[in-house]
Amino acid sequence: MMSTKEKKLITVLLTCHNRKMKTYSCLEALLNCDLDDDSYYLKIYLVDDGSTDGTTEYLQGNFKNLHIIQGSGSLFWAGGMRTAWKAARDNDRHSDYYLLLNDDTIVFKDTLTRLLSDLEEVNEPKSIIVGPTLDPDTKKVSYGGHKILNKLSFKSKMVLPNDKFPQKCEMGNANIMLVPNEVYEVIGSLTETYTHGIADFDYTLKALDNGIFTYVASAYCGYCKNDHGVNWLSQKSNLKQRIAYLYSPTGLSYKEYLKFIKVHFPFHLPQAFLLLWGKTLFPIIWQLFKNEDYLK
Repeated sequence: MMSTKEKKLITVLLTCHNRKMKTYSCLEALLNCDLDDDSYYLKIYLVDDGSTDGTTEYLQGNFKNLHIIQGSGSLFWAGGMRTAWKAARDNDRHSDYYLLLNDDTIVFKDTLTRLLSDLEEVNEPKSIIVGPTLDPDTKKVSYGGHKILNKLSFKSKMVLPNDKFPQKCEMGNANIMLVPNEVYEVIGSLTETYTHGIADFDYTLKALDNGIFTYVASAYCGYCKNDHGVNWLSQKSNLKQRIAYLYSPTGLSYKEYLKFIKVHFPFHLPQAFLLLWGKTLFPIIWQLFKNEDYLK
């Protein structure tokens, strides 16, 4: 049997805020995954970003190898994940893999072995594997990898797993994302620019810019409900509310989104600017034409 030092370390990174039962269920499913204990072991770094529902107290002591870091309450998703990653690096610089995991995701029992075997199959350790998820109610794909169809319009489509082999994509959601240390050594953590969303898309595009490919896992890896709904406020809200939503990190995140577009899709920048303001100033028109391709 290998000693702990000879085993490969998978460091799991999460951030949470005020949903202790979802976080508990996520960790419970993770620790129920199949894994060769003679070859791998897990450490979990979780940022509790100012929860007031007793998350830390509830989780503490229930899970082994769980390190909880207290956040300020204003880190949001990307900030929380960067904080978790930094804590992990400060404590375990020898980690072999980083598993980015949303705390509302329930991984399947074979998820860890699948991610590792798919990484082995692509035959390039400097690769990212994204685990696609299903909506637990509709059983339709909710998150995963995206193939860019048109850089000018920033149009993309989801890459569905084929139950055979991992497939390349350009953008990946970090609901379930395996990042080998070889990737971290090249591109580091999530970009500081981003507070909440789109940091995962930026990460996989940043990887691509550095010659690192992202793959969608060969099969679905868990359940996660896409409950974001429409990404604008309706005409029933007043203009002040809609402008606040435009700039909010959990809304349209105006400045960060335009920064993302400028870096990765510069020719789409004028259109992105108009679309963001169109959603904000004229939501009733947006509602009428929301199914048109040029508005997506």
